Amino acid sequence: MKEGILLCGHGTRREAGVKSFKRLVSILKERYQDKYEVDYGFLEFNHPTYEAAVERMYAQGIRKIYALPVILFAGSHAKNDIPYELNTLQGYHDDLTISMGKHIGVSSFLLDLSLKRIEETEKKLPKIDRKETCLVVVGRGTTDPDANSDVAKLTSMLWDGMGFGFATTVYSGTAFPNVEEGLQLVEKLGFKRTIVIPFFFFTGVLLERIYKSVSDMDASSNLEYVYTDPFGADELILQAFDERLHEAKNGIANMNCQLCKYRKQVIGFEEDKGKEQIGHHLNVKGILFEEDEKPNEEENGFASKIKKMLGI
Repeated sequence: MKEGILLCGHGTRREAGVKSFKRLVSILKERYQDKYEVDYGFLEFNHPTYEAAVERMYAQGIRKIYALPVILFAGSHAKNDIPYELNTLQGYHDDLTISMGKHIGVSSFLLDLSLKRIEETEKKLPKIDRKETCLVVVGRGTTDPDANSDVAKLTSMLWDGMGFGFATTVYSGTAFPNVEEGLQLVEKLGFKRTIVIPFFFFTGVLLERIYKSVSDMDASSNLEYVYTDPFGADELILQAFDERLHEAKNGIANMNCQLCKYRKQVIGFEEDKGKEQIGHHLNVKGILFEEDEKPNEEENGFASKIKKMLGI
């Protein structure tokens, strides 16, 4: 009996982002068509929801589904929202099994693809020594310090491996520093060129804001600021999904629990240890917000203190 793969997307308010996601779905459908029925769903903003996709697959006779999160890092979406949704859906049918795969995370595929995107950008520009270049990696940002640290780890590996003069990590939301704050700090360092690489699959509201921030800084500065393309449906991403599918199929899709704030007492997040993990997207599934609506982001006390020290 044919098994199924559910590609678990987040959702976006930009049609271009939805089209890019569906392109990835089409590529993976063709890649796995001999062995698997591939479908997809969104956590918020777009249709179909996970529930609709699972019911569609169940109606086709599929009783074993491997759910692969189209998520780069394990913040609340990978740890809370998606597992909550899938556990709920699995309970609808006694004969249905859903095995969740791991997010992409820190991997050689992501490192190699980052190298590829950076080199593509460098080739379009006059050649300068990388020691005169600063690398800025933009992560999505989350309230989970473990997920944020994965972005910082990849930044460090790119810095060491590629020989940049300096490298730092910023976030598109929730975590500190955000893109504007990070670029203000980098400006003070005086590097001739700053390359900004967003760790994002596709275009969307957040990516557009990142690009605008970089373009605004480039226009207002005597120094050079450029950005790379997102990761997209590159072959290296497809190979990462191959690996995550293999792990899910063989029961070795292990999350990092050593520094998970829900399982260990992590400095500054002590109150989260043992907290019930439930989804928080129940009221926005399939709802498309207004274009100018911004997510509610609360700044933690540490970030506020740093801002005051830096005068930003």
